[in-house]
Amino acid sequence: MGIRLGAIADDFTGATDLANNLVRAGMRVVQLIDVPEDEDDGQGLAGDADAVVIALKSRTVPVAEAVDASLRALAWLRGAGAEQVYFKYCSTFDSTPAGNIGPVAEALMDALDTDFTVATPAFPDNGRTVFKGHLFVGDVLLSESGMRDHPLTPMTDSNLVEVLGAQTRRPVGLIDHTVVAGGADAVRARIAELRVQKVAFAVVDAVSNDDLVRLGEAVRDLPLVTAGSGLAIGLPANWGLRPSTEAAQLPPASGYRAIVSGSVSTATNGQVRAFLGTGRPAFSVDPLRIAAGEDVAGSALAFAEAHLADGPVLIYSTEAPEAVRGVQSRLGAAEAGELVERTLAEVARGLVARGVRQLVVAGGETSGAVVQALGVTGLRIGPQIDPGVPWCAATPPDGRTLHLALKSGNFGGPDFFSAAFALLEPA
Repeated sequence: MGIRLGAIADDFTGATDLANNLVRAGMRVVQLIDVPEDEDDGQGLAGDADAVVIALKSRTVPVAEAVDASLRALAWLRGAGAEQVYFKYCSTFDSTPAGNIGPVAEALMDALDTDFTVATPAFPDNGRTVFKGHLFVGDVLLSESGMRDHPLTPMTDSNLVEVLGAQTRRPVGLIDHTVVAGGADAVRARIAELRVQKVAFAVVDAVSNDDLVRLGEAVRDLPLVTAGSGLAIGLPANWGLRPSTEAAQLPPASGYRAIVSGSVSTATNGQVRAFLGTGRPAFSVDPLRIAAGEDVAGSALAFAEAHLADGPVLIYSTEAPEAVRGVQSRLGAAEAGELVERTLAEVARGLVARGVRQLVVAGGETSGAVVQALGVTGLRIGPQIDPGVPWCAATPPDGRTLHLALKSGNFGGPDFFSAAFALLEPA
């Protein structure tokens, strides 16, 4: 039997975020790192999964590259028998007026020959809600949150109808909270109205998990849905699946513990500060030293090797927005990011070679670079650490199980790093 749900995520942490919600709702989920080159290898990795999530690195690449990668992922998922396709983006709708959310969604619609889809980044468990088409982060509008200072995709408009409309050729409408509160039938009726009006995208309000469950039932027959990870909680029931602890089981954990953090988000800054406050070993990666030609990765690994037995060890390049802007003004935003990603990926590879088997990675771009450096091609999704972030099990080329937590920069409470490792300790 083919897979039931095939998902395309625009970054690595977003993929695990989505997979985590599907597992919590009862689906057995495998996450693939990029589109498998060999169809048989990919099918083998998928195994007995109900859903497969393909993790791309397409959020901030040029539009044409993002579209091409997403269409390749779609072709593979359709070949694997996916009955419905889910395009997953960030719960803060990270994008620019050029894309990539709108252009990718339109390309998927064309390939699936569908005239309509929904769009909602809502994830109430993580404080992301949509009301009257406006995205809130906690109690503030997106445009007033820390995302307004994002170095690559600054979000200065909270009106998602306007944001998405600037990226698409097709009309964008709204399904507001009064309709959603009326249940799945009311949502389906509103979808029918919008289709008559030739509206192709509908931003959907959601301020609670109940809203997402109602929406999930309503979109059961749509070939394509687009959303953050929140909508995932409402989809497995469409195939008769219910929450089960069996869906999240992973092998026992072993080995040293470490954290690699490249995120510059407000949440990750708080987590790094909390870790530093415990007095545990930590090494700061300076992009300017990398640019000057110093062997920063080597220094970080030498530091880690001396402290792994007393771990967890933190290797981080997380800084406040002012410091990040200072580095970018000297190196350029793209170059600074690439230097850090490349260095942290080298560090992660070295940590695993030194016996780390429990690894937390903070930041979407950093996570993508790390899994590629480790040669990981697939992940079995396990138990949730914090909303949106599960532990995963991978088998790198060395054949030894590696537990990975790939954390979006915006997710997790201040004590996330400690809570993550505590979850893997034997009961």
